[in-house]
Amino acid sequence: MQIFTKSDAIKNKGKILSLIRQNKVFIYPTDTIYGIGCNAKSYAVVSRIRKIKQRAETPFSVIAPSKEWIRKNCIVNSHSEKWLKRLPGPYTLIFMLKNPSAVAPNVSLGATIGVRIPEHWFTGIVKKLNAPLVTTSANIHGEKFMTSLKNLSPEIKKRIDFIVYEGEKRGKPSTLMDLTGSSPKKIKR
Repeated sequence: MQIFTKSDAIKNKGKILSLIRQNKVFIYPTDTIYGIGCNAKSYAVVSRIRKIKQRAETPFSVIAPSKEWIRKNCIVNSHSEKWLKRLPGPYTLIFMLKNPSAVAPNVSLGATIGVRIPEHWFTGIVKKLNAPLVTTSANIHGEKFMTSLKNLSPEIKKRIDFIVYEGEKRGKPSTLMDLTGSSPKKIKR
């Protein structure tokens, strides 16, 4: 397993993109906490993350490469458009999925999808990839999420392909907003 620092990742953006396109599973930083990610269009690699996290039934969210990607693949109405303007930021917005082929079927597990665009330098890599990434906290389901390499679960560490690491995180998971109904609703985590 390889560890890239922020400067390594920026300098070697092409290598990071190549690894993601090769369907590798990795840990990366966001504006909130560390996430486990992969190409959200690959059923096989999403299945790997489900096994790593021990999370078979709960939908995953994605980091979208752009707001245009969200508008193209999700149902965005007038009230959700207002929330879309808050991106990039520490929000996960739940939309009805308009284009089911936008992600592998084992990402959303249904008719809705959670979407993020973090206010973070790593978002530039996702934009360059021009494809969605699975974004889920770097932990086994139900355990504490990763804030530094010191508290990365050994079980997860041995099952991922690489890490993009920028030091300790002091954030908390993003705010979850359900935009599928007639008015926005905050979801408790």
